[in-house]
Amino acid sequence: MDIKAILADAMVATAKQAIADGVVREGALPEVLLEVPPKKEFGDFASNFAMQSARTLRCNPRILATYIQEHLSCPYVEKVDIAGPGFLNFHLKPDWMYDMFSHIVEAGETYGNLPKASQEKIQLEFVSANPTGPLHVGHGRGAAVGSALANLLKAAGYDVEREYYINDAGNQMNNLAKSVNARYLELLGQPCEFPEDGYHGQDIVETAQRIARKYGDKFLAMDEAGRLETFKELAYKEKLEALKEDLARFNVHFDVWFSEKTLHEAGKIREAAAFLQEHGYAYEQGGALWLKSTAFGDDKDRVIIRDNGVPTYFAADIAYHTNKFQRGFDRVINLWGADHHGYIARMKAAMQCMGFAPEKLEILVLQMVRLVRGDQEIKLSKRTGQTVTLNELIDEVGTDAARYFFVMRSIDSQLDFDLDLAKKKSNDNPVFYVQYAHARICSILRQVEEEGIAVAGKGNYRLLTHPAEVDLIKKLGEYPELLATAARERAVQQVAHYVYDLAGLFHTAYNQCRILGVDSDLQQARLALVLAVGHVIRHALGILGVSAPDKM
Repeated sequence: MDIKAILADAMVATAKQAIADGVVREGALPEVLLEVPPKKEFGDFASNFAMQSARTLRCNPRILATYIQEHLSCPYVEKVDIAGPGFLNFHLKPDWMYDMFSHIVEAGETYGNLPKASQEKIQLEFVSANPTGPLHVGHGRGAAVGSALANLLKAAGYDVEREYYINDAGNQMNNLAKSVNARYLELLGQPCEFPEDGYHGQDIVETAQRIARKYGDKFLAMDEAGRLETFKELAYKEKLEALKEDLARFNVHFDVWFSEKTLHEAGKIREAAAFLQEHGYAYEQGGALWLKSTAFGDDKDRVIIRDNGVPTYFAADIAYHTNKFQRGFDRVINLWGADHHGYIARMKAAMQCMGFAPEKLEILVLQMVRLVRGDQEIKLSKRTGQTVTLNELIDEVGTDAARYFFVMRSIDSQLDFDLDLAKKKSNDNPVFYVQYAHARICSILRQVEEEGIAVAGKGNYRLLTHPAEVDLIKKLGEYPELLATAARERAVQQVAHYVYDLAGLFHTAYNQCRILGVDSDLQQARLALVLAVGHVIRHALGILGVSAPDKM
């Protein structure tokens, strides 16, 4: 039951009646916006509808506000106050809250799953790290936010597919092969020079060690070109499998793993470049092919085919994004790191040149992550001296804490990840605080089962009159709108904030309202409330990719 929609419809109907009665002039009515006032004495909802309408109806806002106050027909409204130049404050009867809670209880485990929100087919691409080494903590933020956003969009009624773009073509793969080759030769005592653009991580040494253990010196007899091609394939398969394992450990799964190499093999990159040139969006200069991206808001034109005939990464990205839209996606959402911010204008320009609406390519930029322990910033891995890996973070704080900390801040802000706080088993740790609320609920239900108390799952909800219970019910009622708003705004942190606040209200109610050993009707009503809170906590944590333990 959407009380805001009911109240908004009643306000619009009353405004139309005011026009019909000649109280105000005829004109277009704005969208009704309703907010929860900062103080309870101001009512349950407040709106500036009369003030917004006054612009188009050309009247004093208090005239319309007074008419709404006197003529509003809504069974849930007890009284309407007018504040200032025409703000409307609505005080509702308790009936709406209990009717709403009844709907929540009846919905059960489906509460929070919203009806279809759009006909759009959405593709969400995130992480897409090169398969040349382990994921680091920056990738971890993208993985947590991307997977949580996919879960959020699905819950909010959107058709979304998750995709990982595998950069398995180009120089990074050649450098991977050269790096493994150098380490392999070193292990076998052969003279070699480590490539200038090689990968120096310990994982490369370990890959070479595994190859040497399995194959011995078999590959020394190969010419270097053959050995590099072999090592490229062996290392690629190993690195990709490791990426998949690390992501699965982090509760991140993809519907599609898309290979860049397939674009090259199918000639799609050359095809895109030819299309751009044929339609006047690309030109030759200095032996290279350039995209006229400045005509679409970029700061300079960009090379898509180098003077040596080799396509740039940008050309591959143009072909890849063209492929996305050709697969039937109506909206494409990318999560990129902050270092890709300058890439946005040229990518949108390219899509416009290829005949797609640039606004259908939506790019979300993730700011950097800074690991801190106390006042000290942690930059390097203790094991390798390189960047801290996602696996090392999970080993230290666990998947749940890592995911929650990554998603609880807006992606627009740099994240300071407090390692000590993430490990705390106390209410200072937000994920512990939320999970403890769920564990408390499970403990109550175990006690109920042990005492042989039948849980009806329903009751006389009008017995739930304690302020802590009222606050809890109202918070539960906010959940569907919260999900719809968070999905529209691509703001998964709103779900983290909501479930934290809900857990806090539950802890308060738990301490102030005895659940067992009270009048049986009140006990059943309170147990229904406990069940509903438990479901919403599980649902919200599920969106965030965080577990809901039954014991702590």
